[in-house]
Amino acid sequence: MNETLRHYVEYVALGIEIAGILTMVFGALLAIFRYYTNRHEEGSSYRTFRHDLGKAILLGLEFLVAGDIIATVTIDPTMNQVLILGVIVFIRTFLSLSLQVELEGKWPWQKKEIGS
Repeated sequence: MNETLRHYVEYVALGIEIAGILTMVFGALLAIFRYYTNRHEEGSSYRTFRHDLGKAILLGLEFLVAGDIIATVTIDPTMNQVLILGVIVFIRTFLSLSLQVELEGKWPWQKKEIGS
């Protein structure tokens, strides 16, 4: 790969990873703000907080996985780097699926809630 192109792609990967981090940070701040503005609604404000925070984390994880994949592919991937990427993607995918089940009450491919 051309050195100049590789240099730009590395910046793109870094930008995507930063977008993931900012998504989680601003999503958490928004969830906290919404929690404190809706506290008078008994019970629903906590559920809304968990849902908003979980969605922000899910979206941020998606950005981080994309950034990791781009960074690993562009920087002369060795077998060790590819294995590390595989482990990172597996862990983040597992976290995403766990959060999805926690928030939605169902697997992403299911139509009904778990336990229904």
